[in-house]
Amino acid sequence: MSRIAKQPINLPKGVEITLQGHDLSVKGSKGILNLTLHPSVSLEQDDQQVRVVPASGQAQHRAFAGTMRALVNNMVLGVSQGFERRLQLVGVGYRAQVEGSTLNLTLGYSHPIAYPIPEGVTVQTPSQTEVVVRGADKQKVGQVSAKIRAFRPPEPYKGKGVRYSDETIIMKEAKKK
Repeated sequence: MSRIAKQPINLPKGVEITLQGHDLSVKGSKGILNLTLHPSVSLEQDDQQVRVVPASGQAQHRAFAGTMRALVNNMVLGVSQGFERRLQLVGVGYRAQVEGSTLNLTLGYSHPIAYPIPEGVTVQTPSQTEVVVRGADKQKVGQVSAKIRAFRPPEPYKGKGVRYSDETIIMKEAKKK
């Protein structure tokens, strides 16, 4: 069996899991997340722990068990703690500002970029050059962050662009005469 799938998922206080057939719902202080489990796995719940069990010992079923365990664990962490991704804007005149449900970006183009913030994700701008994306769904937080970064990815010569706060950009040497 997958080593990931063997580990139980500990449920923090205030997190409830309900399973109806293969439809899983996780409820916590940060919201409610839903997932349809793969038919080759099942869940076993004891008090404050949940285990993902494969239907058989086949390699594919064990692999699905590991994947489903990781997804369920991310859901539990998301509804209890939430996920956060920080982005930095590096460049002269690069600015970000949240107005209602729209993120306005000035990234050196001839026009400003108005990005509509999707449901289930909150975007904040503590300063003009910093963007914080928060939410309960890890996949959605990562996707929104990647879309914002894709508007102006960091370039390798001066390092200008939108980058993750923990990202390191490998700089290239400029042309020599």
